[in-house]
Amino acid sequence: MMPLNELRLLPWSGPDGKPCYLSTDGSGGYMSRLADNIEAVQLGTASDLLDRASEVLDKQDADPADLRLMLTEMTRALRDVVRVATSRGHLLAVSELQS
Repeated sequence: MMPLNELRLLPWSGPDGKPCYLSTDGSGGYMSRLADNIEAVQLGTASDLLDRASEVLDKQDADPADLRLMLTEMTRALRDVVRVATSRGHLLAVSELQS
């Protein structure tokens, strides 16, 4: 097993909400590709939500329920984006150490 700083933080949590990590020697394996695809979906969703949020906020008469729903969705998306950024930052740091 690789040292903790070389584990990949996966874009999902375990059943108890704790982070999940992947120990692998390469990025071509099934789990690595699955994580890459999920991260791409999460980033795309966050981008779409950002566009929708701008539209909702531009409305002078935006419904409070719509604003609350948008804020809930944006919070979830931001949490995913932070997880992706953290994971990729760790991967970059590890690859720089190995260079």
